[in-house]
Amino acid sequence: MTTPAVKGPASYFPSIEKKYGRPVAEWQELIRSSPLVKHMELVAWLKAEHGLGHGHANALVAHTLAEDSGK
Repeated sequence: MTTPAVKGPASYFPSIEKKYGRPVAEWQELIRSSPLVKHMELVAWLKAEHGLGHGHANALVAHTLAEDSGK
């Protein structure tokens, strides 16, 4: 039996970890510790301050905010 393919924002996680050299949990800690709360503000911050690409930043923020809201 095969495991189902990961879909949605989490599908970016292996490439994020490989490209930026930090585990997803560390990125989530940074997002959660930021004083910013709006999705696109957090995306822009990750891009400007940490050099992430838009898709990677968006995936991390979307997944983190969804986890925190209980979705």
